[in-house]
Parts: sequence; C-alpha cells; structure tokens
Amino acid sequence: MASSLHQASTFVGLLITIGVHFWGYYSHKANPSLGITVDVSKLRSAFLSAKDNPVEENLFRQLRLNQWVKQAVRWMPMDKWDLCKSPVDAERLKGRHCYGGLDLSSTTDVTAFVLVFPPTDDEEVYTVLPFFWIPEDTIELRTRRDHVPYDVWEKKGLVFSTEGNVVHYGFIERFIMELSCKCEIREIAVDRWNATQVIQNLTDEGFTLVPFGQGFKDMSPATKELMKLTLEGKNAHGGHEALRWMADNIFIRTNPAGNIKPDKEKSTERIDGAVALIMALDRAMRNGSGGDSVYDERGLIIV
Repeated sequence: MASSLHQASTFVGLLITIGVHFWGYYSHKANPSLGITVDVSKLRSAFLSAKDNPVEENLFRQLRLNQWVKQAVRWMPMDKWDLCKSPVDAERLKGRHCYGGLDLSSTTDVTAFVLVFPPTDDEEVYTVLPFFWIPEDTIELRTRRDHVPYDVWEKKGLVFSTEGNVVHYGFIERFIMELSCKCEIREIAVDRWNATQVIQNLTDEGFTLVPFGQGFKDMSPATKELMKLTLEGKNAHGGHEALRWMADNIFIRTNPAGNIKPDKEKSTERIDGAVALIMALDRAMRNGSGGDSVYDERGLIIV
C-alpha cells in the first residue's frame, strides 16, 4: 500500500510540479474534464488529504486516477494513533457525562465496552475509556495460540477475566451498573446481535440502549469521524495497548457511495474494541453537546 501511494503521489506530484503541458498529455486521460468540471485545486487538496488516510488514498486512486483498487484496505495510520496517547485519568472523569459502545461478540471471545467523554469546551478533546473481558480459562490458550499478550494485559489491568470458559454477560451488566455510579452514561450503543437479553436487562435498570447496526448506514459517519479526530490529535485514548492492537487490526470496506465500515471478514484479528469505540463516538457526536446532531449541522463527511 505504501508503494501504491508512493506511485500515486509521484504521478500527481509531477502533474502539480510540471504544469500545463504535462496536464494536457497525462492527467486528462484519467480526468478528461480537468480544468472544466474538475477543479485543479480540489484535485490537489484531495491528493494531499489522501497521503495520510488509507481510505482516502483508495478513493483517490479509484475516482481520480482511474485505478483498480481493493475494496478493503488497512485503515488506521498507527503513527497518528500513537500521537493521541495523552494520559487518561479515570478519577478526573468522575461525574462527567459520557456515551458507551458495547460489543458483546461471542461468549468465548473478547467482549468490549468503551466510553467516550465528549469535550466540555473548545480546548478539550474526546476522551476514550475502554474495558475488555475474556474468559479466565481461555487466557493461557489464547495467548499461546494467537500470539497476543492477553496474560500480560490482564496483569496490567488492561483486560479483565471472568470465571470459567465463557464471558458471563450478567457480570458485564453489573460492571456497567457500578460504572454508572462514577459517571453519567447517557446512552449505550449496542450491536443487536446476541444482545436481546442484555438490552432488556440494562433498560430495566434505567439505561438508554440504542440498537446499532453494523452496516454502512450506521457505521460510516462515526468511522470517518474517528479517523478525522485521530489525524487532528483530538482522540485521547491513553495509549491503551489492547485498544491499539484492535485499531491496528481493522480493515475498512468502502461502498460505491463512498461510505465505509470495518470489514470483519478481512480483519482476521480481534477488532471489538475499535468497533465499540466507533459506536460510542457516534452517540457522543450526535448528542455530546446536548444540542442537535453534529451530522445535522454539517452533513456527513464523504472521503
């Protein structure tokens, strides 16, 4: 992918540098109406934006350079992600309102619950507080088999274990209830798959559960927002090792309309935490200021 971007950037860079004669011979092959309906400055801006974003690179190559590209691409530039590892102090978040994303997955896999705290003023950033659970009896096996340091993460308190060989959802429900005593969880977005009873139980306890689909319609806006916030350094995740691993695992699928979503088929490693983060961010972006949806104010960002 890096070499593909280099080829594309070399091509467009030459167009920008050499000027009119080169445009006339090469660029019109891919953009016949360049300078007429396709603005040169907009093409240049799209190229510069695509340099830092694999998804935008794919779309730029497809739509602007007329190249065949893969539908699914590795998503997060981890150098940008790592720049957002500002320390997260859970104690300082007490009493703050937040929004949750719950990805239950299978009882034998990783379950993820992620809280997103929206900024309270223009100087703040979005703060991320993730929680993960894995069955206690499977930690040693999964560590050896998957070559993932679940055992180390558990000792560091980055991953919790539940007794037995499955994650008991009742334990997750109680954890969320206890957590709500420390911060105000206004909404929880949850994947509807395998979550009917959990949704009912938490609703009965007074929580607002928002069923959240995993298709392009629900996932695309917040997925794009997460990338935007990360590139701008406005996604404070504290450098959480397990969440970083999951973000690095994500492949993104793009539909013809330019909408995107995590591709679970291509993302062969666990991505539950990143998906839960995207769901929580959606609720925070829509409701975080207590006013209208940010998407209502400026529409969806199509990249």
